[in-house]
Amino acid sequence: MHRVRHLTVAAATVLAALATAAPAMAGGGDRGGGAVYTLTNSASGNAVAVFSRAADGSLTADGTVSTGGIGTSAGLGSQGALVLDGRRLFAVNAGSNTISALRVGRGGKVTLTDVAASRGAKPISLTVRGRLLYVLNAGDAETPANIHGFRVVHGELVALPGSSRPLSTASPDPAQIEFTPNGRHLVVTEKATNRIVTYRVGPFGYTGGPNAQPSAGETPFGFAFDRRGLLIVSEAFGGAPDASVLSSYRVTPGGIVSAVDPNVATTETAACWVVVTKDGRYTYTTNTGSNSISGYAIGSDGGLTLLDPDGRTAATGASPLDAALSRASRFLYTLNGGANEIQAFAVNRDGSLDVLGTVGGLPVGVAGLAAS
Repeated sequence: MHRVRHLTVAAATVLAALATAAPAMAGGGDRGGGAVYTLTNSASGNAVAVFSRAADGSLTADGTVSTGGIGTSAGLGSQGALVLDGRRLFAVNAGSNTISALRVGRGGKVTLTDVAASRGAKPISLTVRGRLLYVLNAGDAETPANIHGFRVVHGELVALPGSSRPLSTASPDPAQIEFTPNGRHLVVTEKATNRIVTYRVGPFGYTGGPNAQPSAGETPFGFAFDRRGLLIVSEAFGGAPDASVLSSYRVTPGGIVSAVDPNVATTETAACWVVVTKDGRYTYTTNTGSNSISGYAIGSDGGLTLLDPDGRTAATGASPLDAALSRASRFLYTLNGGANEIQAFAVNRDGSLDVLGTVGGLPVGVAGLAAS
């Protein structure tokens, strides 16, 4: 098992102090520093919480910026609630059925540029490619789940009329939406139906679909693509003890999801959120039920191999949720929902992780994680 070394890092600042700090600021690349972002997801007013990152990976609370919407103060059960695309941030407001666009300006100052109706109920995940953005609405008792498209024009969110598409059923308990690396398809995971759904993206941003297909394992949740287009999906098996797996797939030009290496066990519980390093060598999943991270090496053939036989590449705080890698993948961050904290790790060349420290005092129900 890889040894997880505990290094000294300055961390812990409460979010209560954050609320009075303005404006929010952030830095640049991995070596010169950067930033980590999460959503307070508060039902009394959602906000992006900003943490500046030093060159050693440590975090310092650096203010909050209102999203102009409200959250739910409860977990969203999704990946992609907050997305960073260069200097642009996009966030969901699940309590007000809206989405927000924000800009990271000079010196890292974060400002809100627009808020728009999500064109559905309970937005939980979004994805952006260039000027095209799609949001995944989980739906509620009255409104079926759907996806809807937007154009991002000078920081404003312009809805694409007629771009709403259904999922495979009205209430599939979806988890994530994301463009394939070539932008030709959208992929959505559905936890309740054990399906992976694809949509073909047309030249004007409109989609065809849904094309619903069975996943290799039960409860497909978070996913990420490597730079070759390999799709890596966590399958939580309903949170059954020691039953979670990762599966790798390829998405064909026709939108067919074809398994490459299915059901590779994590040996842990409730694998949910997935990230892939920039070089495509490693992938990590957070195991919410067993407070750990499982790391895998990604083979040239798309095969997945556990870095540690027992599946525990690193221990985390209680109930790790979202995960995010810094721009150059030197640092990995997890949002530990049960401990109300962000935990930092250094990513080594062999894929092992060194524990750096935590920033605590986050509110209950925080959701989404992004890093520059």
